[in-house]
Amino acid sequence: QVQLVESGGGLVQPGGSLRLSCLASGFAFSYNVMSWYRQAQGKERELVANISSVGTNTHYADSVKDRFTISRDNAKNMVYLQMNSLKPEDTAVYYCNFYRNMDYWGRGTLVTVSS
Repeated sequence: QVQLVESGGGLVQPGGSLRLSCLASGFAFSYNVMSWYRQAQGKERELVANISSVGTNTHYADSVKDRFTISRDNAKNMVYLQMNSLKPEDTAVYYCNFYRNMDYWGRGTLVTVSS
């Protein structure tokens, strides 16, 4: 059974940092591209970043480029999202995702950027 469990969200002031984590189980983690998505209230879910199976290739949304870093540890079945220089517009629920014939999602972790 596929499980994706996100953690690390919370309340942070503008300009601050957070590190999100996602623990994956139930599938061959090291063979799959992993992604982070986010969904702000009243908006559609959007891709934030993804990372290739061995971590050599990454892709970022323009809105987070140079501020966020995606990484993974295949030995631990973990994928991370380091978020720096956070802005109020980064406020959203952040979801871990992988795709194999269908999308698999975690339950999400809420990030709130506010003073």
